[in-house]
Amino acid sequence: MAIYRIHVSLLDIEPVIWRSLELSSQTTLRQFHRILQIVMGWENYHMHEFLAGKQRYGVPDSTSDEPGEVIVEARVHLSDVLTTPGAQIQYIYDFGDYWQHAVCLEEILTAEQDAAYPRVIGGARSCPPEDCGGTGGYADLLDILMDPTHEDFQHMRDWVGAKFLAEAFSLRDINLRLRRNRSLAAKS
Repeated sequence: MAIYRIHVSLLDIEPVIWRSLELSSQTTLRQFHRILQIVMGWENYHMHEFLAGKQRYGVPDSTSDEPGEVIVEARVHLSDVLTTPGAQIQYIYDFGDYWQHAVCLEEILTAEQDAAYPRVIGGARSCPPEDCGGTGGYADLLDILMDPTHEDFQHMRDWVGAKFLAEAFSLRDINLRLRRNRSLAAKS
C-alpha cells in the first residue's frame, strides 16, 4: 500500500499552524476531510471543499452549485488529486471564517509493517476556535487573551474555555482521536 506523507498548514496565520501526517494514498477526499477535522482540531460545524487548480471537490449543494461544478468528494482518492511529490491542493473549511489550508504531498512511502494509518508525525500550535472570525478575528482574540486588563478579556477567556492554549500541540492526543475513528483506518 502506498502511504502519502502530507504537510498541511493553515494559511495567513503567524506563527504557522501545521501538521505532518501519513495516510493511505487511497483515502477518499471525504475521509481526508474527516481526518483534517481531527488533526487540525476543528469541530466539523461548517461546510468545506477542496480545490485542485480550478476544480472543486466536496458535497455539491443542489441549491447553489451547477451540475458538475463540484465533484463528489467520496468518489475521489488522494492519489487522484495528489499524483507526485510537490503536488498541492487547498482545503477550505467554514465559508464564513474561510480557513484556507495548503495541502502538499511531500513523499510517497511504503507502508511500515504493523504501523497504524492515518497518523500524525509532527505539528505545531492549536487550531483557532470555531467561529472566531477568521484570521482577523483570531488575531484580535489572541491580542485580548494576552492582555488580562483588556475589557473583553474575561468574556473571551470564558468563550474559548480555560483549556484553550494557542501554542499547545499534542501528537499523542491527536493520534488517539484518529485511532478512535476506525472508519478512517487505512485498508491494506
